[in-house]
This record gives sequence, structure tokens and C-alpha cells, in this order.
Amino acid sequence: MILLILLLGLAIWATVATVVEVRRDGYRQTPTDWSRAAARSVSDAPEAGHIYR
Repeated sequence: MILLILLLGLAIWATVATVVEVRRDGYRQTPTDWSRAAARSVSDAPEAGHIYR
């Protein structure tokens, strides 16, 4: 029984710690900076039916 209580406490602690870290990490949607993105052209797309290894 004590093992189940400890396991439940660990699960609650991990859930709370995860929520705190996700809120604190600063993740949010930001617009893409196209000046830093790699340029792509139509020829960069793989051909249909071609197998790449």
C-alpha cells in the first residue's frame, strides 16, 4: 500500500513539475522569419515514384 502511495505522489509531482516547466519555458507561436529560413525551389521536391535510400 505504501508503494502505491509513493507512486501516486511521484506521478502528481511529475505532473506539476511538467506543467510548471512548460509554462516557464517561453514556448509560444511566433511568425516565421523568412530571412532565416532556407530557400526552397520546385526542383527540391522529390520525384513521385522515385525511391530514395
